[in-house]
Amino acid sequence: MVPYFFLFPLVKLIFIPLNRIMRTDSASVMFVGKFDAIHSATPTHIQLSHKTNAQKSYHGNTVVAYIIGALTVFILFFLPYQGHLFLASLPNPYLLTNRDISVSTKLYDRNGVLLYQMYKDQNRSVLPLSDIPLQVRQATIAIEDKNFYQHGGISMISIIRAARSIYIQKQMQGGSTITQQLIKSALLTPEPTMTRKIKEAILAIWAERIYSKNQILEMYLNQVPYGHTAWGIEEASRMYFGKSVKSLSLSESAFLAGLPAAPSQYSPFGNSPNRAFERQRLVLDAMVKEKYITPSAATSAKKVTLTFAPIATDIRAPHFVMYVKDELEKRFGSRLLSEGGLTVKTTLDLSLQNKTEDIVRSQLEKLASASANVGNGAVLVTNPATGEILAMVGSRNYWDLKNQGNVNIITTLQQPGSTVKVINYVAALERGDFTAATVLNDTPVVYKIPGTEAFAPRNYDGIFHGFVPLRYALANSYNIPAVRTLETIGVQAMLSKGRQMGIESWDENEQYGLSLTLGGSDVTMLDLSRVYGTLANNGRRVDLDPILEVTDYRGRRLQKASPKDGIQAINQDVAWIVGDILRDNKAREQSFGVGSLLTIPKKTIAVKTGTTNDKRDNWAIGFTPSYVVTAWVGNNDNSPMRDSVTSGITGATPIWHDTFMYLLKDKEDEVPIKPVGVTSIPCHFGRTEYFVKGTEPMGGRCAPLPTPIPSPTPTPN
Repeated sequence: MVPYFFLFPLVKLIFIPLNRIMRTDSASVMFVGKFDAIHSATPTHIQLSHKTNAQKSYHGNTVVAYIIGALTVFILFFLPYQGHLFLASLPNPYLLTNRDISVSTKLYDRNGVLLYQMYKDQNRSVLPLSDIPLQVRQATIAIEDKNFYQHGGISMISIIRAARSIYIQKQMQGGSTITQQLIKSALLTPEPTMTRKIKEAILAIWAERIYSKNQILEMYLNQVPYGHTAWGIEEASRMYFGKSVKSLSLSESAFLAGLPAAPSQYSPFGNSPNRAFERQRLVLDAMVKEKYITPSAATSAKKVTLTFAPIATDIRAPHFVMYVKDELEKRFGSRLLSEGGLTVKTTLDLSLQNKTEDIVRSQLEKLASASANVGNGAVLVTNPATGEILAMVGSRNYWDLKNQGNVNIITTLQQPGSTVKVINYVAALERGDFTAATVLNDTPVVYKIPGTEAFAPRNYDGIFHGFVPLRYALANSYNIPAVRTLETIGVQAMLSKGRQMGIESWDENEQYGLSLTLGGSDVTMLDLSRVYGTLANNGRRVDLDPILEVTDYRGRRLQKASPKDGIQAINQDVAWIVGDILRDNKAREQSFGVGSLLTIPKKTIAVKTGTTNDKRDNWAIGFTPSYVVTAWVGNNDNSPMRDSVTSGITGATPIWHDTFMYLLKDKEDEVPIKPVGVTSIPCHFGRTEYFVKGTEPMGGRCAPLPTPIPSPTPTPN
């Protein structure tokens, strides 16, 4: 704590002589005024006026003296003292060559079972700069700090660019030279604050006064993280390519040079390996721009197919572990993650994880035997009330690198098919002029927009069903009523509601059309899990979090999950009604039949399926108040599946069904409680329908369905 109390005597010490200097004639006049009041015959009112003016002048000078004294103390004592405290808090750059012993980080499931242990190999080889190939050094400088040999530790141009990102784009990024990156990685935490950036800049300038440029580059190449357990270029070369850095090709050198900026994001073994190759191409282009290599050499290097050495590691739930590792790196930085001895208790239930992995493999084998052309599958299990991720199976086999098994389907963009129709109907019901009994028109329609191809939506079964209540249109996943509904409420209404419910992939700058409700824009499984979790949680969206608690090796708690209130993304009455439609097995019989895999015996479950028109993605998503299960099948090469998979009750549905059967075994049935704001009346087909109070039809009954007008072919609308 700063001892500010010592400043007050200093203010007084400066104020007293200053005040005496400023007490010139006005003070003397006041004294004379007092003398005259006693010894002269001057009228009393003149004496009092003279005295009052003198007092005002005296008090005014007193205030000025205090202000000047306070400013003097602030400038001469307070600011230097604060500067001393700030500089004293900085680590010494000499620590770059005198490092602490690292401690491994351990990831556990929610029950204390070890999933993965991250550590830095202490037996690494530190190479002198002369032993590191020139092309590796040039690739690193080209992509990270092209003016490395010209600046004194910081780059003013980069700092201005970073400031613009921070204050205009509200992002903490950019502006770091190689020296600053070394300082941040070795001596500072990754906290995204301006204070850390200032410390980083000061230490970078300081380090440049201690070490030569080549020494700094050598330390950078030997000390920064390259992903997983690889720290330093030599260790990275051996881990990724099974060879010394001295034997790297130009293509391999450029690949490794691109990793330190974001080791987890650019890892070829991570969730999105394509990012690594995009980064490699950027490195090669930067080398051409700096005239380190020729354009033809860069073109040849881009065409080289890299062969990676297999990673031998003991890891459970690898897609989940890599996902958590990315999250931890964002929050705590790669060095603390690998060396800080963190103990991370995750939300994963390993027994559930193992079971879901078995289910995915088993169902994909059945699809393979049926020649369905389905090569991959994924499933995500979450708790809608807490946002906890209980199981994450990102592919059929993480270790099948040949078929991109390490790609985590959970985090990659896919077309959602009809699964997003719930967002459309939620937005419609919240308007108040749509209800579950609203009669929708399922007849042919063609939308013609100048400059684009005509859009004529079709139903999966190829049939036009005439006038259909909203409940049955959603339950049977009819396409035309959904498109007509979106036309009425507007695309922006669905986009806005989708973002509120948890869709983070819909770009505000992108143009969307009516096909949005049929899955025309990509989402992730995480997005859809949040959307359906919002419905399961009475309209409250709770964001997903895979971490329960993080402590360091000293036992200090760095993070602990707390109960989340979430955000009331949709009206709870509307959430219950949409959930009731998705739980209505009777309403969906026309499309899915009686007793399909979309039902779980003696359990109350809401479920929605989805298939893209080109048969590349197939979904099944369902929920109870305690679980959301999101299942997907498709192919990593984006090739279409056979039509037999896309019926809505095959493909992803068996994975979803078997997962819920395991989850709900020996558990009591959870029937969602109807909110007080929902009422019911007799309605279509002799069944009860539910309404938000105030939206029910007049007279206590629904009007009969109108007689449809035959329309054998689509006509322009």
